[in-house]
Amino acid sequence: MSEADSSMQVELDSGKRVKVKTANVLLRFAKPQPAELMAAAPPQAAEIDLDLVWETAPEEEFGFEALATEYFGATADAVQRAAMLMRLYEAPHYFHRRGKGRFRKAPAEVLQQALAAIERKAAQAAQIEAWTAELVAGRCPAPVQEQLFRILFKPDKNGPEYKAVVAAAKQAQRAPLDLLTAAGAITSPYQFHWQRFLFEHFPKGTGFAAELQPQPLAETLPRAAVAAFSIDDSSTTEIDDALSVQGLGSGTITFGVHIAAPALAIAPNGALDAVARQRLSTVYMPGHKITMLPDAVVEACTLQEGRDCAAVSVYFRFDEATLALLGAETRVEQVPIAANLRHDQLDAVVTEAALDAAAAGAPPAGLPFGPELAFGWRLARHLKAQREQVRGKPETFNRPDYSFKLIPAGAAAPDPEHLPDGSETVVIGERRRGAPLDLIVAEAMILANSHWGGWLAEMGLPAIYRSQASLAPGIKVRMGTKPAPHAGMGVKQYSWATSPLRRYVDLVNQWQIVAAARHGAMAPLQAPFKPKDAALFAIVSGFEAAHAAYNAFQNGLERYWTLRHLEQAGIAELEATVLKDGLVRADTLPLVFRALGCEPLPRGTRVRVRLTGSELLTLELHASLVARLDPEAAPPADEAGEEAGEELDAAPAGLALAIDLDEAEPAPAPEAAA
Repeated sequence: MSEADSSMQVELDSGKRVKVKTANVLLRFAKPQPAELMAAAPPQAAEIDLDLVWETAPEEEFGFEALATEYFGATADAVQRAAMLMRLYEAPHYFHRRGKGRFRKAPAEVLQQALAAIERKAAQAAQIEAWTAELVAGRCPAPVQEQLFRILFKPDKNGPEYKAVVAAAKQAQRAPLDLLTAAGAITSPYQFHWQRFLFEHFPKGTGFAAELQPQPLAETLPRAAVAAFSIDDSSTTEIDDALSVQGLGSGTITFGVHIAAPALAIAPNGALDAVARQRLSTVYMPGHKITMLPDAVVEACTLQEGRDCAAVSVYFRFDEATLALLGAETRVEQVPIAANLRHDQLDAVVTEAALDAAAAGAPPAGLPFGPELAFGWRLARHLKAQREQVRGKPETFNRPDYSFKLIPAGAAAPDPEHLPDGSETVVIGERRRGAPLDLIVAEAMILANSHWGGWLAEMGLPAIYRSQASLAPGIKVRMGTKPAPHAGMGVKQYSWATSPLRRYVDLVNQWQIVAAARHGAMAPLQAPFKPKDAALFAIVSGFEAAHAAYNAFQNGLERYWTLRHLEQAGIAELEATVLKDGLVRADTLPLVFRALGCEPLPRGTRVRVRLTGSELLTLELHASLVARLDPEAAPPADEAGEEAGEELDAAPAGLALAIDLDEAEPAPAPEAAA
């Protein structure tokens, strides 16, 4: 409409007038009308041969009008010049922008790389489209199958497999897990849980390198004059602890706690230590386990009956009449293991009545180590009473422990060498918590762990401790490197040192204990870990994370096998106890689940619920209230069990997938994310 030295006034098709800087004007023309030009230029731009234009373009910088004249001829009109401008702008891989309307052609090698990248992107898009169509049709492409767990839990959101699953889920309007199951990617719920765990925590497999062997003892250890016995389940191969009793009838009893000594077979910072520090714990699950240490190390260190085994022993001297503690001494020695007693074989024999008879001098037939177990039972009750006095209230065992036996198809009994695949028949058994054998071992280990924790602190040696500030709700057990009271156990301090074959924390503490036993006052200079050692803090952090993950996996597989038991036994109804917000706990199975209709009932109410279905992938159990079994008021929360937090934690939280169907943009490149 008008023009000045540096700007002009332009009227748009809408009638609106705007001020435009002259420097921003790329093309002046008298005809056709602007709207006609904008309609005609794009089709002509699409017909321009970029390869030909690139070949004819000069090596130096150029303007688009000059190139339009070269391509269309000297009579190139406004539409053709606009078409060339559009074509150059939409092909940055051929022509690099150098200013308003000015370009320079890309070097040949850069162009070839760009064209190859574009071709790859187009091929990938076509591949994603093909995979999407297969998934929607109910077939799982092999690359998606291979990346299944990465897609679901640790996805590369720029990966074609992930994009195909997201696109197929949106197109089919199905949840990703349902889509993949329908497509055949998930054929076995058990294998899904097992392989997912391996993917997250053992991506390189669960085996050990053949060269990982225990180091031989550097010295000849003195042989203890005891006949020690262990108490474990029949399936236990990592036998960490054993007991001995000496001096019965003499007035002073020497009660020995003997712990397997892998600290003597594993050098700190060596190859075996690196493996143990990476795994941090043995992983337990029904029918199988992944050991922290190689079989050769376990075999060399386990307290196997009939052998003299290297052990770290602590001997407690008690007054036989009053059970007053007279003193304690720690030794590194060879301990003769007389027997490996088994819970599942002896719980029915080693009863309170049998132990009372043994204490009176008449042990029943079939009761091994009757006098020793009778003293252990008497001592255990005494120690428990002392701890309960410190706690301020007695310990209660409201729930049994459950055992899972998996019987392979066609077999009559469990096979220790059999790796479960989900098809086995499961037998769930109960073992009462606080039974004599259970209490004897538990109190002996608490006594040893508490004593060693205090002893190491007196010697000026750092160690890893567990502590609990109080029994108030919400105060949880913590791990640290300084001794502190453990309110839940009623002890001044508590270290983990009695399971060094199965927990890395115990192995670390055992190294410190061995240093204290061998070097005395010089131990702080000789121990592997010095005060304020940063490695200890790293071990605590890593162990807590691994321990939580392993426990969650074990609980998940126990829940899986419990749901399978419901299916196999055809159980349609269960009696249960209400916890909170509709959660109930089965009375005879290790199972916490939601039951519709139980939401308004108070905690502790007994109910019967009907099971309406289960999901083995998400481990969910669907149920509804049938009847209330006790119309009376529920007991107060403090009488309903001290483990409410653990019970609520056992409730299913659902399967947390990392796949996001609501993404509008792809994930940023690693550099951008960083």
